[in-house]
Amino acid sequence: MKMEKNGVISMTQGNPLRLIVSFALPLMAGNIFQQLYTVADTAIVGRAIGVEALAALGAVDWLNWMVLGVIQGITQGFSILIAQKYGSKEMEQMRKVVGNSCTFSALCAVVLCAAAQLAVNPAVALLKAPEQITPFACAYLRVIFWGIPIMMIYNMAASILRALGDSKTPLYAMLAASATNIALDLLFVLVFNWGVRGAAAATVLAQVLASAYCIAAIRKIQVLRMDRSHFKPERPVGQKLFILAAPMAFQNGIIAVGGMVVQSVVNGFGVAFIAGFTATNKLYGVLEVAATSYGYAMVTYTGQNVGAGDKKRVSDGLRAGLLIGMLTSLVITAVMLLFGRNILSCFISSGEEAGGETLEIAFRYLKIMSICLPVLYVLHIVRSTIQGMGNTVIPLISGISELVMRTGAALLLPAIFSQNGILFAEITAWAGADMILVPGYFYGKKKMDHS
Repeated sequence: MKMEKNGVISMTQGNPLRLIVSFALPLMAGNIFQQLYTVADTAIVGRAIGVEALAALGAVDWLNWMVLGVIQGITQGFSILIAQKYGSKEMEQMRKVVGNSCTFSALCAVVLCAAAQLAVNPAVALLKAPEQITPFACAYLRVIFWGIPIMMIYNMAASILRALGDSKTPLYAMLAASATNIALDLLFVLVFNWGVRGAAAATVLAQVLASAYCIAAIRKIQVLRMDRSHFKPERPVGQKLFILAAPMAFQNGIIAVGGMVVQSVVNGFGVAFIAGFTATNKLYGVLEVAATSYGYAMVTYTGQNVGAGDKKRVSDGLRAGLLIGMLTSLVITAVMLLFGRNILSCFISSGEEAGGETLEIAFRYLKIMSICLPVLYVLHIVRSTIQGMGNTVIPLISGISELVMRTGAALLLPAIFSQNGILFAEITAWAGADMILVPGYFYGKKKMDHS
């Protein structure tokens, strides 16, 4: 493992397992702290404001995820080309890719922010949220969506750092941002009584801090010393970035569409069921935090090695990633089965009439997700490897498979198993994606080996 200045790391040399784990661990810690954004919002809103406010956040959770997923798809797509150029030591070309990525990200942020604000009321109505929680849901989304440019800045800056092998700076950014978010949550919700708007404002302001920290780190990296010419859009660079980013953004978008279909079904089961479903969904990020981190590691590892022309290391890296992924998922499963009920009780006020019912629903859902967690870890690791190879079409097809499986399960299973049926929709979607990704990897690898 070759470490350069400012934490930048070449992943083209050294033991793949050690590289992937050492890269993923800071990301994992950072993602855990990032999940504190969501957990803090959920715990404070659920206990301080009540079950209806908690249900409101859950009723529009997938709409919020759609916007974030599109942003992450765009920035992760851009980072693939950055990692490949860094791996091939084409530094001037890499600087052009970074500059163009920033320019296109800014344009996307403006368009996405305007579109999201226009879509709030129609989207909430489409999700069939119960009337008593609709005002909470709309108020929360309005504030969150004004922060879209900040989300884009942070995700682009973090993607640039990760593409160059720096996974520690995003960790430090999340440490500072999470502490800020929790402090502001307590201030805005408990002291100022701003309700769900206060929770949303705390999240946006915390991301301002994270963005500033990552940008300051980027400015210190020697190979990223750029001038205005690097930010000027170039058609060849723009086309390559679009080919990589558009399928990933679309993939995340269609996954979210399936999630919104699930949520619209859940929203018809009443406030207690929505709140229980929401409490577990807020832990979803904790369940997949290691999978996401291994995924980022696989994109950077694979991208740099493809750029360096070392195809054998791609296969070695995937085997190492799957090994550590399976072990991690089993540990998380055990923890959630043993302590999940206690964790969920932090989100739900036991003093409310519906509190007990809500907790039972939440723990039932958590057990189902935890037992099937290895399926999710295969999804993240294999999909990220394929993306690092420069193929974003196969992951897009897997996203379509997720949409079909998730939507089909949401519409059919409740008719057979009542409310419990909807709890299996997410698991079905993971399995549907794996059925595309696993053979898709072997197809992509064979094509790459003969290129």
